[in-house]
Amino acid sequence: MADQIKYDYKAVRTVRGTDGLVISKMQKDGWELVEQLPGRLRTTLAFRRPKRSLPWRPIGAGAAVLVVLAAVIGTGVALGDGDEEKGASASSTAIDEKPSATSPADEPTAAEVITSQNDREFAALLKADPCDEANAHFATKHEGRTVAFDGSIRHMASHGADQTRYDFLLGPGDRGPRTTDGPNFTYEDVSTGNLHLTGKQVPATVAVGDTFRFVAEVIEFNAVQCLFRLAPVSTEIR
Repeated sequence: MADQIKYDYKAVRTVRGTDGLVISKMQKDGWELVEQLPGRLRTTLAFRRPKRSLPWRPIGAGAAVLVVLAAVIGTGVALGDGDEEKGASASSTAIDEKPSATSPADEPTAAEVITSQNDREFAALLKADPCDEANAHFATKHEGRTVAFDGSIRHMASHGADQTRYDFLLGPGDRGPRTTDGPNFTYEDVSTGNLHLTGKQVPATVAVGDTFRFVAEVIEFNAVQCLFRLAPVSTEIR
């Protein structure tokens, strides 16, 4: 009977936007999706599948006890090790192969920084529609990586009631608020000190229309608002 079925359960965390790939892989292994809990950056997927019974023929009472004991031990190992390996394999595209975020102690080298000169995908992205699927694909693929581009401040506003912290809207190129092509890059809840301004003449303040060489870490893409969130690494005066 259905109410007598016993299940194994597994939870898998994925980078948002890759849920479909992980679900498909898990279903091929016999897992059923029972819950999907989206987070700000990652989604937790809960799966279950019927416990697999091990076929055996009872040979006397003593043999039966040994077989049952072996089945219990085998199931424990499968749940503790085998399923973790399957889960890791299923989500490797979404999680394991993704580069880790750059820590403050490990400054990115020139080879690690993605630019329009060394990455065709990023070069195309800087000219794409702000809501194009290429934004989500790039953000998921390169979360935690560092990008650099010549751009300008399109808009800036105080973050809530705090007059010392701001939300910035950035765009590629030099057109400031007249920018129409490329992602809607954003810095959220940052001070001018967080911009890490560099150059020969560092200004005391920044304003809409100012042009810079932005170096930033990829955080996420909000497909609903078409906002591509970055975290500032350095901002060079141009």
